Amino acid sequence: MISRRMIKIFLVDDHAIVREGYRALIEKQVNMKIVAEAVNGEEAYILYKEYTPNLVVMDLSLPGQGGLAAILRIRKYNAEAKILVFSMHQNPAIALKATQAGAQGYVTKSSTPDILIRAINDVYGGKPFLSGDIAQALAMERLGGENAALAELTVREFEILRMLVETRSTDDIARTLNISPKTVSNCHYLIKNKLGVSSDIELTHLAIKMKVINPLEF
Repeated sequence: MISRRMIKIFLVDDHAIVREGYRALIEKQVNMKIVAEAVNGEEAYILYKEYTPNLVVMDLSLPGQGGLAAILRIRKYNAEAKILVFSMHQNPAIALKATQAGAQGYVTKSSTPDILIRAINDVYGGKPFLSGDIAQALAMERLGGENAALAELTVREFEILRMLVETRSTDDIARTLNISPKTVSNCHYLIKNKLGVSSDIELTHLAIKMKVINPLEF
């Protein structure tokens, strides 16, 4: 039986080895317990409703429905949901998108284990948390140049951008995000307009340059 003081944690990451590492670290803590795991955004939303965890540790780069879309759906279902992003992305613009979607914390995977544990405790306690590298990047970068354009995208547009550069079809994106193909097409146009590109090839090159995606991942 889980104590009332125990933090019930839900892990969302598509890599089993990574989740196993999380579990080994987190369950060493006397006040933390893993109650569920998911491998994509769709599963995250379904299992969140089933297990009602105290806190979600969420990756952003997920197959199918990504982390940003999952954060939006979970927060829409429960406005009090506590979500900590634990991601490889060190781009401050992506961290801003995560917080706009509803995450209360953002820690990069290059952080030391004690930073993740501290972040879990802080977010559970209602305090926002950024790992030092992201906090410094946000302070110094100020989203100048191309990143300023990236910051103009809505959270939905950002998630559609990620899927577009993975060469996913309009219909596939629409099904994954539970929106109409027309909405996807309209967003596709707006994304290119906001980022100042005229073709999908330019869009992909820009996304790689701005580190929205890692070309080695697909």
